[in-house]
Amino acid sequence: MFCRVVACSIAAFFLVSPALSSGETDAFADVNAPDASVAMETTHDQGQLQIPGQSADQTSDQTEDSQTQVKVATLDPAGPSIESTAAAGRAVNVPVLAAPFGLDTVPVASGGILSKWNGVEADIQAENDILSRCRASAELCSAAARNFLAIIAQGRAQTGRARIGLINRAINLAIRPMSDLAQWGVIDRWSAPLVTLTTGRGDCEDYAIAKYVALTQAGVAAEDVKLVIVRDLAVGEDHAVVAARLNGDWIILDNRWLTLVEDREMRRTMPLFVLDQTGVKRFVLTPAPDGRRASAPRQAAASPSAF
Repeated sequence: MFCRVVACSIAAFFLVSPALSSGETDAFADVNAPDASVAMETTHDQGQLQIPGQSADQTSDQTEDSQTQVKVATLDPAGPSIESTAAAGRAVNVPVLAAPFGLDTVPVASGGILSKWNGVEADIQAENDILSRCRASAELCSAAARNFLAIIAQGRAQTGRARIGLINRAINLAIRPMSDLAQWGVIDRWSAPLVTLTTGRGDCEDYAIAKYVALTQAGVAAEDVKLVIVRDLAVGEDHAVVAARLNGDWIILDNRWLTLVEDREMRRTMPLFVLDQTGVKRFVLTPAPDGRRASAPRQAAASPSAF
């Protein structure tokens, strides 16, 4: 567990942080932190998922509802966090970025994060076999598998930004935030989607893993979905999100809010690692050719790895 298990609301506006503090710690000491950063202003509200414009009472009610497994049929795909494909349309000649945040990456050949990812990929494959049997015979399905297949089916029925937003919303509402220590009695555990949906609880990487699998199962190309580890400079902790590529831009799915934002809108955030079907890569200094990301001073490695 390397993320604060809380829900946050996105700030009304964003300011770019000019430099990083040299005192930040790095939970991945086996690999140097990247040499570029952006920043995001956030506000934190323990245990609640805050939607911009929503009252505290409404947020409290939503948190109570999310403590049980969500019936996907009750989700509203036309909610404010999901924009239509037409509204999200972009020129087809937008440069395609190989990795989120407009940064180059290099492969990671060893270390704790690679071991974690290899382990969860094996668990995902085993669960894919379960989902295949469930599609063939509903009688063999657990409640968690049926709920996950319903989320995937509703996502597949949408396109573009609507598909991404629906899956982000459905997974966020289906899981109650809880640390690995509180749930499993261990500091860090990465769980495949059916395990997470069976308990209805998880921390940031559990949300992200479920979204990663749901997007690919719902028809988003594997190369267009990434699980990204970032450093949240506002709280000094590492955090897991999912990035989905749409019309050349990377859309961020975060368990702390329902609103979709682009990677360039993430403030007070330093990207660390990107994970996908090809393995684990580390972000490096060199920005993409379009120059969307400015470089920053090297971040010093600090505390021992949490893995």
